[in-house]
Amino acid sequence: MLMRIGILGTGNVGQALASAWARAGHDVVVGSRRPDDPELLAELKELTASGSRVDSSAGAAAHAEVLVNATPGTASVALLHTIGAEALAGKVVLDVGVGFLEDGSLSHPGVSLGEEIQRAFPETRVVKTLCTIDRKVMIAPDSLEGPSTVFLSGEDAEAKKVVRGLLGDLGWADDALLDLGGIATARGQEHFALLFIGIAQATGTYEFGVRVVLPTSGGSGLDH
Repeated sequence: MLMRIGILGTGNVGQALASAWARAGHDVVVGSRRPDDPELLAELKELTASGSRVDSSAGAAAHAEVLVNATPGTASVALLHTIGAEALAGKVVLDVGVGFLEDGSLSHPGVSLGEEIQRAFPETRVVKTLCTIDRKVMIAPDSLEGPSTVFLSGEDAEAKKVVRGLLGDLGWADDALLDLGGIATARGQEHFALLFIGIAQATGTYEFGVRVVLPTSGGSGLDH
């Protein structure tokens, strides 16, 4: 199902997702704090050539059935407050952000950005996903040597269904998508960022995935 998608963030992640969903036929608007800046528009020339449009953050939110947060996690909640709870009410917010401090530690060590957004905007349907992989892998899962797993966290089942469809449009098979449960499980997704950096340093690349491998039949389950 083709949808109206708004993307907050004009960095590498926002641009990659916008281009991929535009190529899949979705109506994509990218939100920026400086949508009329000639320098920014020149930087985004390839993006707009792919069919996406550039507007203000509020304009992208107003356009969107699904609003994607691809902003730095330290700034995401404040930016969403400038748009306003009323404008965000009822929308699906697909959150890919992770907050880092200057020393490389997480800005939300005891919680997750996904939870912070959901608490600040209780009428918004937040789904956390895609924050455990690099932007290139996000839009090209087949670039990996084998299957990988992408995780979803959120309270709203219908919102997750919508997000699963959008992930499918990026090339993710349905059996690669693992629903972890409520938005509190976003903590695990976001805290994986620290392990992600370690793996990248050890392997020399950011382009990798992780795969959840279950036991053979007869496994003991969660009981110990």
